[in-house]
Amino acid sequence: MSDKVVISAALAGSVPMKTHNPAVPYTPEEFASEAYKAWNEGAAVVHIHARDPETGKAHWEIERFRDISNAIRQRCPDLIINVTTSGRPPRPLEERINRIAALAPEMASFNTNSMNLAYVDWKTGKVVSEFVYENPFWFMERMANAMRTYKTKPEFEIFDFGGLYNVLLLQRRSLFEEPLHFQFVFGVAGGIPYDLHSLARLRELLPAGATWSVCGVSKQQFQAGMTAAANGGHIRVGLEDNIRMPSRELARGSWEQVQWAVQVSHLAGREVASPAEARHILSIPKR
Repeated sequence: MSDKVVISAALAGSVPMKTHNPAVPYTPEEFASEAYKAWNEGAAVVHIHARDPETGKAHWEIERFRDISNAIRQRCPDLIINVTTSGRPPRPLEERINRIAALAPEMASFNTNSMNLAYVDWKTGKVVSEFVYENPFWFMERMANAMRTYKTKPEFEIFDFGGLYNVLLLQRRSLFEEPLHFQFVFGVAGGIPYDLHSLARLRELLPAGATWSVCGVSKQQFQAGMTAAANGGHIRVGLEDNIRMPSRELARGSWEQVQWAVQVSHLAGREVASPAEARHILSIPKR
């Protein structure tokens, strides 16, 4: 158990728009501004997706990611930038692997199983849109090799128990450098919701020495974050997962949710990790 909490801010994702919350960044300059505010409030990591700077739609060109990363790096020299390796169909799977080769990020998401991924109107239970999110074993093996080659720390995104078992299976062939880092993702339709029993079982399955973080959709962001702070985990917040604060008012930015995570960490008797301390805690290779 680390005495310090690593706080990550997922700045945009690919779904929330300015029509949902005006603070969602589209341009590299907006990403850099949001990252700077989150960094000043206590975030050690920012997780980025790329957006079209004019329309705000999710964008997958490598140059978009590079522009955003460079803008953040100029404002926040020591902040850890965690790049997504996701991509909705019909994006080719190889394109997601090439993102690692082109950017060589310090850290990147590693999706661990194929699943039905849906966006739901939770008031009615109606599925608004859906797709099959493909992450077959051959793809995960190639992604693992790319991350080892470019010294990128994988953050294993665990949407359900099958994803964690898949990582354990792949690691029987030592595809990943230990210690491993896992992120438990709660509340995505097609995955598992947050509850204490699921979190406890996921933790029991972790290999020795592994670190773990939580993120949750909507109010599950706060429920999971509070539990993690009190039990040795780390916390992800940000507008990708939740556009509101616990009061249900719109968050003024991911940085305001970082403020909340800092307060929760202190209430749990833990300090907040700086980017340098986070690199040590998460075993991110030196550049």
